[in-house]
Amino acid sequence: MSASLQSLMRDQMAPTDTGTTLLVQLVAFIVIGGAAALSFVGVSSAAVALFRSVPAWLVSSLCYAAFIVPVYLMHRRYSFQSATAHGRALPRYVLVQLCGLALATAFSYLAYGIVGLPTLVAALVVIVLTSGVNFLVLRRWAFADGA
Repeated sequence: MSASLQSLMRDQMAPTDTGTTLLVQLVAFIVIGGAAALSFVGVSSAAVALFRSVPAWLVSSLCYAAFIVPVYLMHRRYSFQSATAHGRALPRYVLVQLCGLALATAFSYLAYGIVGLPTLVAALVVIVLTSGVNFLVLRRWAFADGA
């Protein structure tokens, strides 16, 4: 083909399978988050029993805080395969976690207080909604590569 005809042709981008990438990210996010949640329950329960002189709410909060960085590292590497600098991604991750707490509170208020869902259903709704929003924000903002 002549160079002049070739210059008129659009360059085709290599096809990307974003659906598979999204699915892999979502599955990794659920597995890591679920494992972290189960681990937190075990560690927190043991720590509350071990440190009886410290208020349980404080021990539980400290346990939760101890999970932030390891879970961040796993999400960064496995869920989102992000190369975003830690100095940028970690503060954003922590902010998303704080916003997630506020969202969980709001979703709980709606599920329990406004709609009046049974406890198990309300808890599942809160987990799914909060986790879903967290996943999207982490994927698009905290771990997004680029500017």
